[in-house]
Amino acid sequence: MPDDPLRPPEDLARRQATVAATLVDEWVRCGVRHAVICPGSRSTPLALALAARPEIQVAVRLDERSAAFSALGVGLAGVGPAVLLTTSGTAATEVHAAVVEAHQAGVPLLVVSADRPPELQRVGAPQTVEQAGLYGASVRFAVTLDAADPGLFASWRSFASRLVLEARCHPSGPGPVHLNLAFREPLVGEPGCLPPGRPGGGPWHRALASRSAQAVDGQAVLAALGLEDGWVPGVVVAGEGSGPPTEVVALAEALGWPLLADARSGCRRPGRAVVGAADGILRHPGAREALRPRAVLRLGQPWLSKALGAFLDELDPGVPQVVLDRDWAWRDPSRRAVLVGSGDPTGWVWALAEALEARAPDPRSAPDPTWLERWRRAERAAQGVVDEHLRAGGPPTVAQVTRLALRCLPPEATVLCSASLPVRGVEWYGPVRPDPPRVLANRGANGIDGVVSTARGLAMTGRAVVALVGDLAFLHDLTAWLEPARWPAASRNDQVEDRLALTVVVLDNGGGGIFSHLAQAEVLPVDRFEALFATPQRQQVREVCAGLGVPLVEVGELAELPDALSGDRERGPRVVRVVMPPADQERAILGALHEQIGAAVEAALGPAPAGA
Repeated sequence: MPDDPLRPPEDLARRQATVAATLVDEWVRCGVRHAVICPGSRSTPLALALAARPEIQVAVRLDERSAAFSALGVGLAGVGPAVLLTTSGTAATEVHAAVVEAHQAGVPLLVVSADRPPELQRVGAPQTVEQAGLYGASVRFAVTLDAADPGLFASWRSFASRLVLEARCHPSGPGPVHLNLAFREPLVGEPGCLPPGRPGGGPWHRALASRSAQAVDGQAVLAALGLEDGWVPGVVVAGEGSGPPTEVVALAEALGWPLLADARSGCRRPGRAVVGAADGILRHPGAREALRPRAVLRLGQPWLSKALGAFLDELDPGVPQVVLDRDWAWRDPSRRAVLVGSGDPTGWVWALAEALEARAPDPRSAPDPTWLERWRRAERAAQGVVDEHLRAGGPPTVAQVTRLALRCLPPEATVLCSASLPVRGVEWYGPVRPDPPRVLANRGANGIDGVVSTARGLAMTGRAVVALVGDLAFLHDLTAWLEPARWPAASRNDQVEDRLALTVVVLDNGGGGIFSHLAQAEVLPVDRFEALFATPQRQQVREVCAGLGVPLVEVGELAELPDALSGDRERGPRVVRVVMPPADQERAILGALHEQIGAAVEAALGPAPAGA
């Protein structure tokens, strides 16, 4: 007798296979196009169902932690959540770091862990841990279900569809969700008739997300900034997620305020208001005094820059600071905001532009051009010094490598920075250019964990990806290079991993160079600092690449970097190792560079105007 699509099959293996196929079919209807599978027995029904669908690009990763960050990279690319599938037990615990990053960075991720059924829980069954609620508050939505439960048969499409919507459209913004799904043996079966989906192939549920311009009252923001009764000198600080770059630049120009643009904002492009060297400018007391604003509009994620952070924190409490962000993440570590807003970034920018245009003509509202010109002089001076450093030659520094890489990469490239010295180098020294490549980083939790795996996930979506990482971040994620030898020759995924357009640039200074920029390097004895923080490595990037069979290009002189980056990126993942000076030597070089920037900025600004 043929299966009834409205009733679950009687045979257990067939029923579980049908449930798995239904979930996957609904995810395809919801637009899911990528899955990362970790080998395991208990997850067999879902692994088979995912591999059976030609619409889904499947990658098999041997290490769960690496797999999780690869799936995170797919979501970071902006193509929607990837399915991450693990088996039961400690396999599910291995992905927690990526879940935390996805949670704090607002990246959609669909985590599916296979589990033992209830009768095997808490009786010493192997590979059994408490997986319900495993990720705590780090997920937007979590549910534990029994794939064999016949009473759930009519609900599987709803569960699958809701998981995708929770990952994409949650009121707290996009993020990870967790489906913990119990399977019983036997685990291999042929699916029967699937319960019917929506006519026309659409998803079971749709969502209307109210995260638009209605969430932002432009006039209220202007009033909070003190602009209701006239113009005041202020600054716009733009981080990742600030809104459409062209419109953000235009808004700053309409305000008559400088736009302090992080490279990750996409706003570091030519414009009368754009300031890309804010970190270098604001390291120096004279510049901070001369450029002190009377209002601050902060868009998107905060910068990493301690100099900019201190500049904002040192402002008088009466100086209003307004924080507008995509999610209700309350990104205000110093707790100085007088107004916090959330919603669609495009919505805020449009609402503010309309509010400015709607103001009645009033001479008091006209920007004072001398305010913006002061910032422009400082920007020209600082950028000129960094350009001179780029031309100076010698052993490559993080300033030279990050500036040159962002200058010579094509606009269609995606740059992923390790959340250590590389992301700071890009923030401090990244150039202003009309068509910048997209710059990303795992800045949710600011860890170096899984950065190469994240880059692989980004490249899975068809992008040409250049990852800038330190040698510690590279060594921390070596399992990113482990993968099955080949898919079957007839598979649609045959050699997908070999075709990834991925270049991993390793800034190799032989240890934790980021710590040499922190206070520990100043106050600890050299031997103690070296042992606990600088951590020089016995393992060398060259030998590791040789052992793993990873193609390697070595760069000893800065002039060699453009050719190394312009190599054939379509031939599969490769490493470009840039030989850096020892961390203490580079720190001295960069310290001298910052002193030169300070002197040039102070000369360009001259004495601070009275009353500034």
